Amino acid sequence: MTTYAAVLSAPTFSVGIACNADEITGIDYLEPCTELAPKTPLAREAVRQLRAWLKDSRFEFGLPLAPAGTHFQRRVWARIAAIPAGQTLSYGEVAAAIGSGPRAVGNACGANPYPIVVPCHRVVAANHALGGFGRNSGGFLLDIKRWLLAHENARP
Repeated sequence: MTTYAAVLSAPTFSVGIACNADEITGIDYLEPCTELAPKTPLAREAVRQLRAWLKDSRFEFGLPLAPAGTHFQRRVWARIAAIPAGQTLSYGEVAAAIGSGPRAVGNACGANPYPIVVPCHRVVAANHALGGFGRNSGGFLLDIKRWLLAHENARP
């Protein structure tokens, strides 16, 4: 069970923010729940930035993220972070850009500890279908991906 420094309500889901004094250590999608007021200055800043993004999907995050993942995952996440709001790339396009395979990119997307900030929702299937999300192929998380893309006026 993750202990959150803050929980923010979004239109159809909630976002749990975990952090230490200096870095965000994780962001999780949660079923809609009661907000938890930020417990630290960094959590307060994360909530401020997430609220700004909810108001304007073109908002650019500037949060300190704790180092996470393998070298390969970090390469995938860096490429994903470069996808502009309102645009999508396929798993294959991301894979071609970094010299890898689509399945490996999908696995790295599913391991992303900083969703929204590292916008893995902008990666879709080759046929412009949603693909998976958070290592799931349906349900609650895929509904969140649909909402995130609609919020950014992006089509899969």
